[in-house]
Amino acid sequence: QVQLVESGGGWVPAGGSLKLSCAASELTFSNYAMTWFRQAPGKERATVAAITRRSGATYYDDSVEGRFMISRDNAKNVVYLQMNSLEPEDTAVYYCAAKETQAEIVAIFENHMDYWGKGTTVIVSS
Repeated sequence: QVQLVESGGGWVPAGGSLKLSCAASELTFSNYAMTWFRQAPGKERATVAAITRRSGATYYDDSVEGRFMISRDNAKNVVYLQMNSLEPEDTAVYYCAAKETQAEIVAIFENHMDYWGKGTTVIVSS
């Protein structure tokens, strides 16, 4: 059974940094585009960052461009989200998701994803 398990969330003061990890199992990781989404309190889930299956390209939402960096290690079956200069508006539950693809594409639409993790909570205090 495919599993995506996020970790690395927690509390951080504004301006701080966190690095999220998402470990995948029971899938051929390099066949999947990976994406981080987040859902803030009272808001809909939104795309944060995405990476192609072989790290050829990345996508960032405007709200995190220049502050967050997505990366992956296909040998370890892990995707990361390095978050710097965190703001209270970044407070959310962060989810990783996987989309199977044979193409070097980013997957940015929630309804296109094949598998989801259960999320990890990030709280940024002002």
